[in-house]
Amino acid sequence: MGAEAAALKRRKRRLLTRLLIPADALPGSLVLSHRRCGKPGCHCADGTAHPFYTLTFMVDGKKHVESIPAEWIDAVRPAVEAGRGFKDSVAELFVINAQLLVLARQQRRRHTPADPSSE
Repeated sequence: MGAEAAALKRRKRRLLTRLLIPADALPGSLVLSHRRCGKPGCHCADGTAHPFYTLTFMVDGKKHVESIPAEWIDAVRPAVEAGRGFKDSVAELFVINAQLLVLARQQRRRHTPADPSSE
């Protein structure tokens, strides 16, 4: 096992120790947008539009966009961040496993003697 493989395995162990599925994690992106309500007497008709949040995520290959009430933002934002952190950690684990596979293949090729019957 080379130094590169050892470093990858250390990273993998550290990642696995903190890889817990957050129970309330949410997928997708939380986005702040602004829109005008359409009421002629409202301040948004001539000024700043009303802020609103949406959570965008995929289910069975279909995009879903849900409006999030302003009073829920303080609870939803950390759940979305937890979901993103978990997803990023799993992606990193997959990359490490692929890199370890490549290194193992390379090491096997270096240490496997040539087959004399193939010459």
